[in-house]
Amino acid sequence: MRIHLAGSLLLALASALVSPALANEKATGIITGAINGFIRPGYAAFHQATGELVEAEQALCAAPSQQALDAARQSFGKTVDAWSRIEIIRFGPVSEDNRLERVLFWPDRKSTGLKQVQAALVAEDATATDADSLAKKSVAMQGLGALEFVLFGTGSEGLAEAGEDYRCAFAAAIAGNLDAIAGEVETEWAEPDGFARQWANPGPDDPLYRDGTEAVTELMDVFVTGFELVRDVRLGGFLGETPEKDKPRQALFWRSGKTIDAIAENLAGMAELFEASRLGEAVRDDARWIGNSARFEFGNAASAASAANGPVADVLADPARRDKLVYLGLVTSSLSEIFGTSLSGELGLTAGFSSLDGD
Repeated sequence: MRIHLAGSLLLALASALVSPALANEKATGIITGAINGFIRPGYAAFHQATGELVEAEQALCAAPSQQALDAARQSFGKTVDAWSRIEIIRFGPVSEDNRLERVLFWPDRKSTGLKQVQAALVAEDATATDADSLAKKSVAMQGLGALEFVLFGTGSEGLAEAGEDYRCAFAAAIAGNLDAIAGEVETEWAEPDGFARQWANPGPDDPLYRDGTEAVTELMDVFVTGFELVRDVRLGGFLGETPEKDKPRQALFWRSGKTIDAIAENLAGMAELFEASRLGEAVRDDARWIGNSARFEFGNAASAASAANGPVADVLADPARRDKLVYLGLVTSSLSEIFGTSLSGELGLTAGFSSLDGD
């Protein structure tokens, strides 16, 4: 049974925030901690990973070999890890110009990306081998999902030898496109008068955040939506009610074996964000147990993901490791309860509709 909790939270003033001025002051501290302690470093790490990915792809195209292909694939895996950790931030600069979808178009229930990538490979569409022109194409063929098929899908073994110039150039263009997006998002979060300042300094005339209540709403949404994303979209996309109903080939990153890693990084990112924002300390002293409970469950999630690591088809075929995925789903439900009910209740929050439901 899936548990749908708040994705958008309408905050009332918390009892701990005794005046609007104090509410804004406390909110600014929370938001600033999230920005400087997690968001900016997270996007910097993603940009560094995409830069290394570009170098690896260029080296593969310049001198094809199994070693170069392995290096490119490893760099892809590091990029997936870096993205998955910061992916939980689904607002701000990354939401502009379809950047979120351009980095990762998922779920892709109609296999749109796969069809478009395969068509480009067959036709050897020259416009897909240039990062600038690729950026103007369908979001489904310019991000991590497309690159995974090029590097790991049918025919990718040919990249280790001469003769796959088009496929390699396509991969390099995707890497370049990802690097450009990562650079743009990192730069915009770093701007002193940009979105970060607006979020951390709400005001009555601001169209997005009129007070500290609305600013913290945005942060709380990251957690509740994030848990639902992991449980219902990522795990729920391939983990059936029974082993017979499992669908490993519907899992994100199944070709590259990064399915569980990506989920683990999503959860690790939320744990890191929780600590950076110090939300657990924003409650009354006698409610500090809420933060401790969150940390306990984040630890359980990390342990379960670690125990279930490996190619998703192999994990699902192993009853013990599959059980860890089932348990991981239960842990995310517990975390949803902690954040969506206990923590939000302590801070006087009211649940709204999930941003993943399309409501």
